[in-house]
Amino acid sequence: MDGLTGVPRLADAVPASLLKPRGVSGGWVTLAETMRLALDALRAHKLRSFLTLLGVILAVTTLVSVMSVIAGLNLYIANRVADLGANVFVVDRFGIITGRDEWVKAQKRPLITVEEFERFRDNTRLSNAVAGYDRWSGQTRSGDAVMENTDITGVTPNYAAIRGLNIAQGRFLTQADEDHRTEVVFIGSDLAAKFFPNVDPIGKTVRSDTHTYEVIGVGAPIGSALGMSQDNYMLMPLSTYRKGNRHADDSLALFVQAPNAEMMNSCEEEARMLFRAWRHLPYNDPDDFAILGSDSVMALWHQLTGNLAFVAMALVSVFLVVGGIVIMNIMLASVTERTREIGLRRSLGARRNHILLQFLAESAFLSATGGLIGILAAYAVVLFVKSTFSFPMEMPMGAVILSLALATIVGLFFGIFPAMRAAKLDPIEALRADG
Repeated sequence: MDGLTGVPRLADAVPASLLKPRGVSGGWVTLAETMRLALDALRAHKLRSFLTLLGVILAVTTLVSVMSVIAGLNLYIANRVADLGANVFVVDRFGIITGRDEWVKAQKRPLITVEEFERFRDNTRLSNAVAGYDRWSGQTRSGDAVMENTDITGVTPNYAAIRGLNIAQGRFLTQADEDHRTEVVFIGSDLAAKFFPNVDPIGKTVRSDTHTYEVIGVGAPIGSALGMSQDNYMLMPLSTYRKGNRHADDSLALFVQAPNAEMMNSCEEEARMLFRAWRHLPYNDPDDFAILGSDSVMALWHQLTGNLAFVAMALVSVFLVVGGIVIMNIMLASVTERTREIGLRRSLGARRNHILLQFLAESAFLSATGGLIGILAAYAVVLFVKSTFSFPMEMPMGAVILSLALATIVGLFFGIFPAMRAAKLDPIEALRADG
């Protein structure tokens, strides 16, 4: 109050935030007051604000949902498909084939023989262990029960240790079984449940083609990968397999275990050097075999999911642009509706940058709110899908941060024009506008 006249001074009628801020504390007060005014403006038009947010909500929901699918599938593939064992890589005839021309060329590669397996096993200096592996898919039966598409596999006795295979009942194959070509098998839980549902499977027999094998052990359940059971298998000594199940185009795969993760590359290079030397390959010729590690499988998978992510980002971009344009139009309408309010604030001492900051804050807050709603919607989608369909989905924190940041940036970008228009209004002309 003016001590002489008793008339309120202009400074007493102006909010503290509209006066020139002094130092850092003044800046924070201005920002806090601006956010409060922005929130009040949004609360006053709840329905309009929600309809404005639809584009941003759809964009964020789509982005977070797709990234959750990719993250879940990446974890699923890493644990179920690409998990070859601890520090394990495979030497194979084909490796990963992604095209018809590659397949035709790979058909000309020589088979990996038992002699090469034994030679590598005896000559490697860096690897901890080497297991031989040969497989065929066929029908198995016990009594009247029949199981289709069983992986009938011949392995060396160290296969279980290298692959981390757990034993539920009985025992695994031994070196004595391998040396004597014993007709015994270690079966998966699917075969045990199908053939011996109410009895102990140990000591019972299983047939494949014309051969009968005694069950010596049952593996712990593994589960499914990409909809296919990983427990429909029958493992027998490699020597037994090649005696009774050998086919003309059989080629072994070698599971090689390195001492630790740091030695993986060195072990792979040793295997490449030995095989190239034994096969007399010139230095500039490509390998006529493949070395496959978990990182190779994951690299191919990331390439495939990269296409999905690209499509998702294109869709999200459309949603964000549409949502941003809607936000800009709504903010322009808000400027027109609040012209008198802007003029009143300017007449009371608010500067252009205060008006600019207020409308930018409203636009950014509006868009960020849409982003938050979209994140909550995506989280609900993830929970629903995981509980209903058992589909692997994991919401990564990076997706949440990225989507919220994108939503806020969209609000700021598309709010610049309305905010500048509000800031440039002449206070006298604004006060004359119809309120």
